[in-house]
Amino acid sequence: MSKYNNLWEYIKNNTPSELSFSEVENICGFPIDHSFLKFKKELEAYGYRVAKISMKNKTVKIEQFKEN
Repeated sequence: MSKYNNLWEYIKNNTPSELSFSEVENICGFPIDHSFLKFKKELEAYGYRVAKISMKNKTVKIEQFKEN
């Protein structure tokens, strides 16, 4: 079980196109760090993927994942 499962379930159930870092942290219950980069591929199992992480705007863009 991943420490980001709450976030992946939230995205699956709510289909947001973008979340702020603070929203991600509230959903997860802990501050995000560089490990997020390692774990972000887990989201593909839920039918979504992290499209872009903006350090400047402190946002995470999410889109539906389609395998080719």
